[in-house]
Amino acid sequence: MLERVYRWEGKAVLPQEGSFIKLLPDKRIEVPHNPIIPFIEGDGIGPEIAPAMILVVNRAVEKAYGGSRLIYWVELLAGDKAEALTGKRMPEETLEVLKEAVVSIKGPLGTPVGKGGKSLNAILRQSMDFYSAIRPVYWLGQPAPIPEPHRVNVTVFRENSDDVYMGIEYMPGSQDTQKVRKFFLEEMGVSPYALPEDCGITVKPMSEYKTKRHVRKALRYALEKGLKVVAVVGKGNIMKATEGAFMNWAFEVAKEPEFEGRVITEGEPKDGQVLLTRVITDQMLMQLVLKPEAYHVIITQNLNGDYISDLAAALVGGPGFVPSGNIGDGYALFESTHGTAYDIAGKNIANPLSLTLSGAMMLEYLGWKEAAQLIYDAVKKAIEDRLGTPDIAKGFEKMGVEAKALSTMEFAQAIAERI
Repeated sequence: MLERVYRWEGKAVLPQEGSFIKLLPDKRIEVPHNPIIPFIEGDGIGPEIAPAMILVVNRAVEKAYGGSRLIYWVELLAGDKAEALTGKRMPEETLEVLKEAVVSIKGPLGTPVGKGGKSLNAILRQSMDFYSAIRPVYWLGQPAPIPEPHRVNVTVFRENSDDVYMGIEYMPGSQDTQKVRKFFLEEMGVSPYALPEDCGITVKPMSEYKTKRHVRKALRYALEKGLKVVAVVGKGNIMKATEGAFMNWAFEVAKEPEFEGRVITEGEPKDGQVLLTRVITDQMLMQLVLKPEAYHVIITQNLNGDYISDLAAALVGGPGFVPSGNIGDGYALFESTHGTAYDIAGKNIANPLSLTLSGAMMLEYLGWKEAAQLIYDAVKKAIEDRLGTPDIAKGFEKMGVEAKALSTMEFAQAIAERI
């Protein structure tokens, strides 16, 4: 058992030595020096990359604070392991402890094909209203498919609580679909050409309240970090009632007293200012490839955020190099960006960087920035030394650069040694 890691034993084991993070009335968090941080290993490669992440994070905290701060890791169950041990893929206990702990981290969770049931990721994101998915994309020295990948340094703010992911769908051929279709044809005057009898219908809701809270979080992030160019992205020229409204609401936020004089919509931003601009989705996808350095923060909707963050991740080598945090009003759940990778599970060759960097992102959220920076620096140093899991080593070899392939835990240990 890893140091201060409390494994599930028929129920979650909560250490008396640790303390829960407090959520204050103003939605800020109060972090003790001995926080209890729940973790969910996840499915597929999750049981391999989670211990790797914990090893690196523990080492960084120890190095930064000399034992005055310690994390107490508490295992919670979800996914395959939860189903095997409890009969449920998302036990009630997991959601209860996650809420009490306020901040947590997880590996990838799969949704079994053909068995039905709601996505576990969706359940988690909605459980504490994690309305912003935040994905910083940056280059650490790994093999990448574009020239000068250091140009990529952008944070994608993907709205997490709206859009087609709400699952309001009517399948082709169903009676419910015909009821909805009849309403649109007879009550709303929609053309039968737009809604033929054999169509399926998906509803795309987008609300002012959900949009504006998401935009505020992104603008505060940009101002806090001194980032200059913020793009609001959507296909607003086509979907005027949803993505067009999203873009308009974003510019309304820029006029709020909190941002007056700090968020500008034209001209060159000065110190302490950001420039807010609007970009159509297809234009942004093209610009990310041609001129990724043009934007520092991207604010977008749920579906477009999925596409944009994946493309941005591909520019630096793939989702295995990108962290992610789901953040609401105080509550936060950090996670790996990639999937379960069942095909390599159990082989101890999975790249642990996405979850490890999410661990560093979590430390930043706790205010433990010194420890987070140690992880970023150590990962860069390990890659500079041409060390990595087989996917990283093969990438270097394709470039004609010799590299050493390590197992998942060996790579984590190499990173920890450089802290």
